[in-house]
Amino acid sequence: MRESTVAAPEFGELERYRGQLTAYCYRMLGSPFDAEDAVQETLVRAWRAAERFEGRAALRSWLYRIASNVCFDMLRSTQRRARPMDLGPALEPIESNLRIPAEARWIEPIPDTMIAGDDPAEVAMERESVRLALVAALQHLPARQRATLILRDVLRWEATEVAELLETTVASVNSALQRARATLAQRKLSASEGHQPLTDADRRLLDRYVTAFQRYDLSGLTSLIREDATQSMPPYDMWLRGRDDIFAWWFGPGIGCRGSRVLETVGANGRPAFGQYKPSPNGGYEPWALQVLELSGGRIAELTFFLDTARLFPLFGLPDRLDA
Repeated sequence: MRESTVAAPEFGELERYRGQLTAYCYRMLGSPFDAEDAVQETLVRAWRAAERFEGRAALRSWLYRIASNVCFDMLRSTQRRARPMDLGPALEPIESNLRIPAEARWIEPIPDTMIAGDDPAEVAMERESVRLALVAALQHLPARQRATLILRDVLRWEATEVAELLETTVASVNSALQRARATLAQRKLSASEGHQPLTDADRRLLDRYVTAFQRYDLSGLTSLIREDATQSMPPYDMWLRGRDDIFAWWFGPGIGCRGSRVLETVGANGRPAFGQYKPSPNGGYEPWALQVLELSGGRIAELTFFLDTARLFPLFGLPDRLDA
């Protein structure tokens, strides 16, 4: 039975959904900036169509339907986003391998504060389901498969709800979900894994990492980084596999990072994040990278250095330089 018509929602009611809509659009689009644009367009469309809204109980579903359509429109006109490891094999750590491909569009990190809610269980779910590897894998799915997987496995919607939102059948939803899960399984990923919060031991590990990195202490860094760790530096497509190659870069072409200062910031994609500032020839320290670390087995398993500091540092609330 159709719900009775109620008063149109106020804009403040719509605004309450901004965080969860941002997380949804980020998973769909792979960029916090695109996600912000999508959510803003969603709220504007919803506000303009508010008089046609049919019932408060369906407000969330109505907004997600609009957001899905906005994301579908955006995805039709853009190339999928990726990580360097999606584009080719690991390379030798030499400067001549640094290349910025003109055609690449990179996965961009999102601050945890943009997607965090009030419910601790929901926050944990959000943080795990926006980890960089998973968001990159989602970009390999067709848009409607992507939406189906997120709605079913991350947000835990019923198949009937997803079918109504996507204007399809339950059988089609289940088929799309099965194909999407199979694609992720090939990459040894799942959208429904639980998030493991940082332990006290993890926090001590991160403190030791900051100290060792600022000192450029090879011995200290060796004890903290896994032997099979990986490193990437978007917008360069070069990525490195193995601690030896990472150190060959740090103490070779990347030696300019010696003497850097590292400032902890809000988490990125549910993972620890730091602003890195390199020594400036004019004194003080200039922004160099947003470091996002992946921990596994009590060590650092992956280091991503996002070099687009002009856009990312303001998003993460990091200063534009550090004094000496």
